[in-house]
Amino acid sequence: MNTTGWLKGLEVTTGGTGIVSHAGVALLRALADRTGLTGGLSRALASDRLLVHDRGRVLADLACAIADGGEVISDFRVMADQGGLLGPVASVPTCWRALDEIAAGGQRVAGRIAGAVNAARRSGWAGIEARHGAIPGIAIADKTLAGVICLRLDATVVGCHSDKEGATDRSA
Repeated sequence: MNTTGWLKGLEVTTGGTGIVSHAGVALLRALADRTGLTGGLSRALASDRLLVHDRGRVLADLACAIADGGEVISDFRVMADQGGLLGPVASVPTCWRALDEIAAGGQRVAGRIAGAVNAARRSGWAGIEARHGAIPGIAIADKTLAGVICLRLDATVVGCHSDKEGATDRSA
């Protein structure tokens, strides 16, 4: 479900014009839309009130902001700064209101959100199986493990400096 049409006409080039930072968020956002996560969240968080920003889109965008390195809710504004790429994105106060509404809904709303996430997960796995015939095996050392799902996490150690009292550089 593509509720905003933000992806229509999007083109990725290497020509050096129309450059945006955080462009990788567009792929995560497209994945959320194409697996049905955004639409499922929209249905789970539907309201009779007239809302400028669909709460499913807000929650999916918040997840994208976290995946993009956001650590606090105010980091959500990075997505709004990418209007040329993503189209309209909710403000930080709207994000807070959406989270307050979810919290006020208690277990009933939490269950509907979990259902939307599970449905999107099933859609994603079904897409992988449709493309490959099955979930591909995981190559480990000299063998391939079938029927196993592996999440590979990478990290990069970066040396940093702080003038704060008591701070140390652990890379030395």
